[in-house]
Amino acid sequence: MKNFLSQKRILVTGACGTIGSELTRQLLEDYQVKEIVCIDNNESELFFLEQKHLSHSNVSFALTDIRDSEKLFRMMQGIDIVFHTAALKHVILCERNPFEAVQTNIQGVKNIITAASGNKVEKVIFTSSDKAVNPTNVMGTSKLMGERLMTAANSNQRAESTLFASTRFGNVLGSRGSVIPIFKEQIKKGGPITLTDPEMTRFIMSIKQAVQLVIDSAKIAAGGYVFITKMPVIRIKDLAEVMIKELAPVYGHNPDNIKINIIGTKPGEKLYEELMSHEETRRAMELRKYFAVKPAFEGLYNKSPYEHIEIINETVTNPYNSSNEPVLSKEELRDFLLSNKLLEECMESSHPDKRYWP
Repeated sequence: MKNFLSQKRILVTGACGTIGSELTRQLLEDYQVKEIVCIDNNESELFFLEQKHLSHSNVSFALTDIRDSEKLFRMMQGIDIVFHTAALKHVILCERNPFEAVQTNIQGVKNIITAASGNKVEKVIFTSSDKAVNPTNVMGTSKLMGERLMTAANSNQRAESTLFASTRFGNVLGSRGSVIPIFKEQIKKGGPITLTDPEMTRFIMSIKQAVQLVIDSAKIAAGGYVFITKMPVIRIKDLAEVMIKELAPVYGHNPDNIKINIIGTKPGEKLYEELMSHEETRRAMELRKYFAVKPAFEGLYNKSPYEHIEIINETVTNPYNSSNEPVLSKEELRDFLLSNKLLEECMESSHPDKRYWP
């Protein structure tokens, strides 16, 4: 893997986000990349990220919006690999501002494709979401369109050039806007914890696991494919109860005194998530750590993945719905949180303790 990235020039979009910043850190510290170009439209966070990596001479930072096609084209000159993590990701904000979601999550992907193709970039890896499967909200729908644009970029090519692939995440615990820091602040104040629905389930992964998926995808990517991590399932209610038990004593509270209030789901929010649609299972295969969904229409110049991917099963029949899969026990969930230092990290951060419902 390190040999694969060695001496590559890499561009990371959304470099100030949870995935983008961790991806930048790993590429700089663990891989012998020749150069990293970090772009983001968040001026303050970009400044802080640059200060954080002053000791590295092979990284540069540019204030860039993926809606700006001309700037993107210039930034990709000489780039070998693009990791596209920039997006609008908050369900409720996208629901209330659908035109903005289209501009960033759909038009922005189109701009990435155009700039990468024009500069003959080797590979583009797009980070998607399990909310793109049978979407019920604007954010998920825009992510699904992003995946389809990436797949179409391969099939529509008239020469063997840039390879486009997508990765599909579950909920990245500990990321910005995730429920863990909200629960932590509510526990710190002695409760109550606000829970949407006691039956809500989610596929989960850590930030490091998510970044590893992105990097692995760059290694095994086949044109137009969507790579999906095999992820455990949790009940959000179990997460709340485990966090109460672990953190309440730290803040001087009796866990038995912290209440859980049910407040209902947000507009467009599912009680469960899915890794694949039933239609996708017909063209999916199982790898050791991932599922890979083949494009519905394969282009003339797509490279066959069978030459360098370890295939466990060439057929998949289960679309993997979080409401139907076994959930982690509370003890297993506690171990997951502790082994990934998610409770330690949330202890160090500050976050509003309110949950925004229109």
